[in-house]
Amino acid sequence: MTATSAPASSTVALHLASDHASAAVDWRLFLPETWAPGSAKADPDKIARRTACQIPDNIGPVEKWQLALDMLDETHSWGIEVPLAVADAGCGDAAAFRLCLQARGLNHVVGISTTLSAQPGEAVPVTEPYSGNGRPPVAKYPDKL
Repeated sequence: MTATSAPASSTVALHLASDHASAAVDWRLFLPETWAPGSAKADPDKIARRTACQIPDNIGPVEKWQLALDMLDETHSWGIEVPLAVADAGCGDAAAFRLCLQARGLNHVVGISTTLSAQPGEAVPVTEPYSGNGRPPVAKYPDKL
């Protein structure tokens, strides 16, 4: 049996799968900050849609990876052991998600985006001196330590 988290634009779903069947067993509504009335990113049109949908005011934005983790924990509370968690880059890019899976002892395979990079713990970003022309340089990790 495998658990997968498949974040879409407005939901995060947990699917359990085996060699013979699969089913969505849990899902959560994802509300971006643009839907949160108190957010600096609030969009009046989206707030109006939220009101029309009667989404309670106490439901706020939660990161997709946190929703996925909450569902994995809930599934565990049902007595279902998940031998392998699979997630796309929507969750996999979040280091906190990967660390939480590891802390729970869950075997996992997660996608990551092509822009994500990993560096050894002792790596330190270096900013080259600014020549005064163009954009100031940004800190980068050296190719070799």
